[in-house]
Amino acid sequence: MNSSSQLKTVQQNKSYSIYDSDEINSFDSNMLDVSYWQQANAITGSAQGRGTTWFVKYTNETGKQVRHWVLRHYYRGGLIGKIINDSYWFTSQENTRAVREFVLLGYMQNLALPAPKPIACRVIRHGFFYHADLLSSRIENAQDLVALLSKQTLSAALWKKIGITIKRFHDNNIYHHDLNAHNILIDKNDNVFLIDFDRGEIRKNNQANWQRANMARLQRSFLKELNKLPIFHYQHDNWQLLLEGYLSH
Repeated sequence: MNSSSQLKTVQQNKSYSIYDSDEINSFDSNMLDVSYWQQANAITGSAQGRGTTWFVKYTNETGKQVRHWVLRHYYRGGLIGKIINDSYWFTSQENTRAVREFVLLGYMQNLALPAPKPIACRVIRHGFFYHADLLSSRIENAQDLVALLSKQTLSAALWKKIGITIKRFHDNNIYHHDLNAHNILIDKNDNVFLIDFDRGEIRKNNQANWQRANMARLQRSFLKELNKLPIFHYQHDNWQLLLEGYLSH
């Protein structure tokens, strides 16, 4: 499931959690609540998307190790999200959004793919429905591609590197359900990462079809931001460079 052999599960009434005991010395399922970090004065920032993503700082019991994590609550999108918001139909723990993403992130860690490390997840049952949350590692000193392109142009080498990175995931049969410019991070050393694998999965069938659709979705996201933002340093030639990197591996 994960590169770590120290995965633990905790069942408390209607709450089910998985956590990496290599990362968390003393696990508390409340760590999957933003209020836990607010009370500890350990929130270091936030980002707005479908909901609020929180950046938190974890200090172990000795006070000698500090780690930076991302806390995300699962929200529905589209019209149904306006009605149901954050409730999902429960069939099994293994099929919940949080557990599926946690497992997929662990699988990608084993492959040394540039994606966040899973720290913990929690599923809370409410009758036939559930709510879910995920803690994952934060990519340090990084910003998403939309934020970066709002400020500067990228080198040809970096555009190709983005394409190469995406191809690494595709070559390992990793399907990213929402591959867009917001879910590509670039750190200060021009390393490329993919984030937010909600509804992602391992797909070994019809690779050409879903990979082509993945790339088309990404291209549409660039055009969407280009039409929406007053400054966005993206041109058609940039996409060709990205494709050149993608097709070179």
